[in-house]
Amino acid sequence: MSVPAPEAPSFEHVDFEALDSFRFPDGGGYPQSYREFVRSCGWARTFGLWLIYPPVQPGFADGRARAANLTEHFHTVFRDGEEEEFDWMIEPDGSWDLAERLEVFGWSENGDLLLWDVASRNADEEFPVWESRGMNTLHLLGSSLDEALLKLRERSEAQVIEPLRPARL
Repeated sequence: MSVPAPEAPSFEHVDFEALDSFRFPDGGGYPQSYREFVRSCGWARTFGLWLIYPPVQPGFADGRARAANLTEHFHTVFRDGEEEEFDWMIEPDGSWDLAERLEVFGWSENGDLLLWDVASRNADEEFPVWESRGMNTLHLLGSSLDEALLKLRERSEAQVIEPLRPARL
């Protein structure tokens, strides 16, 4: 992992069995960089802003179900953008086909998204990581979560990962 883990990570609601057993349509599991991040940092605010959604135990908030809801909303926004021919939404790095394949796995407290291209696993079994600022742009951050976190840390004034208390539904 490319960033320092918190001294007392919050793991109370993380579902480690799901972290290891979940499979994407390509048959592969979560990328190693994501699994390492969740195992090291748990549920946390990263660099003062970013929330990376881990799989959670039943009855807890802010897990992969939240990411799935954000993914659905993201797809709706981008389908509308494509219909309106707002090509600026996919510039400089993306495409409409790419937007349809992306899945949210992180959210910033200012409304930006971290997304995986789940149809483009690389030789290291990692997914490319994209950022959507304001849920209406696409920017490639890196070939893995580790690369993306380095870029996010460079842009941030906060250099720490702050453990958060899990919330029950």
